[in-house]
Amino acid sequence: MKNIHKTLLASAILAIAVVSAAPSVHAEDKQSKTAAAKQPKDKTLLDSFYAGGPLMWPLLACSIGTAAVAVYCLLQINGKKMLPHSQAEAIGQFMQVRDASSAYSLCHSQPNVFANTMAAALLKVNFERDLANKVSMEQAASETLANEETKLNLWVNYLNVFATIGPMLGLLGTVTGMIASFDMLAAGKSEPADLAGGIGEAMITTAGGLFIGIPAMFLYFYFRNLLQINMANIQKRVTFMLDLLSGEIKIASADYAHAPE
Repeated sequence: MKNIHKTLLASAILAIAVVSAAPSVHAEDKQSKTAAAKQPKDKTLLDSFYAGGPLMWPLLACSIGTAAVAVYCLLQINGKKMLPHSQAEAIGQFMQVRDASSAYSLCHSQPNVFANTMAAALLKVNFERDLANKVSMEQAASETLANEETKLNLWVNYLNVFATIGPMLGLLGTVTGMIASFDMLAAGKSEPADLAGGIGEAMITTAGGLFIGIPAMFLYFYFRNLLQINMANIQKRVTFMLDLLSGEIKIASADYAHAPE
């Protein structure tokens, strides 16, 4: 009988211990869930884009435009496309023998900046006049070369446009984001969570504008200088060709490789 009482007493003590421990375990589990819920979730690039507000869409358009214009300039503004070596060498050989007709046909069949400039000059050739009418040829070449430079420079200037618009849109986003935050303060909402949306929009749009403006400005100066260098090389080569055709200079075929670039 005593053993039964002892068993019942031990069971009661164990039950009381389990019941008293259960609330603390439940409280710890609840605290851990609350702490896990409060941990910030990793933001993706898409989340940051949406947090930047509606001005992120024109910034995205500017970034796509910058990339597209940069690719176009990369393909069009390079020495191999603007002044092909094989074509220049072939035209130079025609110039040596004063075969203006064949040189013009070659320029017309393979158009590029150099060929278009040479074709315009060859239209003015006249062997009955002094130096094959070199003055008129040089004038026609100069006008055509300036026109070709203007057309290519138009695309380069688009990079300057994006380099200017991008930071300006970012600044506009900064202003609208701060206005949103001040509206929250005016409404009596001064908690950090209430102000975080407007401040986040301001910072994200500012960063987006700079991410567009800095590369666009670099690409603008790079392609502008590259265009000037290639145009100067084409001008020197066209002048050399016209000197060959007019007879002002005469070189052997073996020396043509040392002609000015």
